[in-house]
Amino acid sequence: MGEGSELNVDVRILSATHRDLEQDLSDGRFRQDLYYRINVIEIAVPALRDHPQDIPALADYFLKRLGEESGMEAPLLSPAALATLEHYSFPGNVRELENILERAFTLCEHQRIEPRDLRLSAEPTPINPGNPQPRHTPAPHDSLPSEADILAAGNLEKYLEDIERAVLERTLLAARWNKSLAAQRLGLSFRQIRYKLKKLGIE
Repeated sequence: MGEGSELNVDVRILSATHRDLEQDLSDGRFRQDLYYRINVIEIAVPALRDHPQDIPALADYFLKRLGEESGMEAPLLSPAALATLEHYSFPGNVRELENILERAFTLCEHQRIEPRDLRLSAEPTPINPGNPQPRHTPAPHDSLPSEADILAAGNLEKYLEDIERAVLERTLLAARWNKSLAAQRLGLSFRQIRYKLKKLGIE
């Protein structure tokens, strides 16, 4: 409904952006009065690609957490897999690293993550002209869900989980809930299918 008079409130606003607001300000794309209202204390957080030396510690943290959540021993990153991560551009930043490792956690065998488990493209691309070190780009997908499918599910993550759940349940039913047989038919190890079942809440 709104109020007819001003109300005093005591709040603190924490905001984040990947844009260069000073440049946007000078180009007239951002309001000057708003900029000086919100830019009281600025904390610059570099992108993950700008501090690859932190990737080993972050990877170790994420893998240990995944192991604890799934009740399984966390796998180790092979030197080659770690090098692959350290040369990747991470357009999705730390969240992308977490997602890549979760996928690798389910795909790896013998408690060891190799470069193939990361599912990154072997084709390097330079991340910027000032950095000659090549970075990797994700492998392209052959097919993508329609926008209507994603909207109906609520978001892409839920859409993919629904597909994975349906495939697992159908395969388990055909295998009479023999998990070892279902894993074999899906090309998964028993460890991988056990993790997926626990993650999706399939008993």
